[in-house]
Order: sequence, then structure tokens, then C-alpha cells
Amino acid sequence: MTENIAVAIDGPSGAGKSTLARAVAGRLGYVYVDTGAIYRTIGYYIWKAGVDPRDGAAVAAELPKLRVELRYGDDGLQRMFLNGQDVTDAIRLPEVSQYASQVSAHPAVRSYLLEMQRDLARTRSVVMDGRDIGTVVLPDARGKVFLTASPEARAQRRMRELEQRGTPQPFAQVLEEIQQRDYNDTHRATAPLRQAADAVALDTTELNFQESEEALLCIIQKKLGR
Repeated sequence: MTENIAVAIDGPSGAGKSTLARAVAGRLGYVYVDTGAIYRTIGYYIWKAGVDPRDGAAVAAELPKLRVELRYGDDGLQRMFLNGQDVTDAIRLPEVSQYASQVSAHPAVRSYLLEMQRDLARTRSVVMDGRDIGTVVLPDARGKVFLTASPEARAQRRMRELEQRGTPQPFAQVLEEIQQRDYNDTHRATAPLRQAADAVALDTTELNFQESEEALLCIIQKKLGR
């Protein structure tokens, strides 16, 4: 029986986790799991429902109404479904970012999604990215990387991403949102963002995408003994 291998990639918002993890998963032949998209799906629902994302009890009361699914197409890309509806594109709206950050701070939400994430790693080899993968979700992952970059570099990347999606925002606003997200992620009581003790740090501030991908792949292969 083939052993399922888990690779955990954590880091702050805008560090390039999703694009780099997806690329590396493809090269390793593993399934890519974007846990940020799962939290964005919850945030999207709360936003559309008009619920205060800071109200933990109100958010928790909505969870039984949700059916969150990850599906993979023939192209291997992850798509998010909420109560049977494909919300893959909708969850990337700028308005959803702060909702995702705020709802992810609630213990009820993290508990609700924890087993879903672990089940994905039990049944296949994965590269999973998020904020607490190496510390909480998959503490026994074979390869752990903490991916980061300066707030300014992350804001520039996020700004380009928003422009490509047709929802441009000024640099100052994007930077402020990233700094607020960093504060929220590192100061929440439940599963705050931090580097796992056995994770290798990779700062991509001065690296382009190809350089970042090669550096990340090299770290993971060393961790896996390849």
C-alpha cells in the first residue's frame, strides 16, 4: 500500500502560498488543497447572509446550514461548492477577505473545518496551505515550510492579482488590509499564525515566481529525503 505524504505550507496573506503550493503539488504529483479557499467559502456565506463576522455565536449558529465541498476537475484544480453552488470565483471578491479573516478566528469555525482538512490528507498525498497546517491541522506532516515576504511585496502582488481580476484597489488600501490581516491572524486566540518549530522558513521578497518555486521544491524534496 502506497504511503500518503502530507506537505504543509503556512504563511501570511499574500505570500504566494496558493500559486506556489499548486505548482509544487503538480511537480510532485500530489493533490493541492487550498484551505484559505475553504475559510473564504464560510466568509462568503456569512457576508451574503448579513451576519456580523465578529459575532462568534451568530457565526456558529449558521454553520449547520452550510455544506462546504471541495471538488477536483479533470484539470486537477480545486473548486469550492457551497450548498451545491460553485463559488470558486465569488469567494475571491475583495469584500470576502476580511470576512474570511474574522470568521476564521472563531473556535467553532476552525473545529467545524478541522476534520474535513485532515480527511483530505488521509486519503491522498497532499500539499496543503494555510495558516495553521503545520501547527494544528497536520502536525505530523513530513514536509513543513513557512512561506513569507515583506508586507509591501505582498501588497504589490495582491494588487496585481486584483487588477487581473478586474477589481483594482489602490496600493495603500491593499497594504493596510494585509497588515490588518497579519495582525488578526497572529493575535487570534485559536490557532494563531506562527511558524512550526520543525518548519523551514522561505522569504520570497526578493525572488520571482520561478525562483520561489524552485526554492520551495528544493526544501520539500530535502524534507522528504529525495
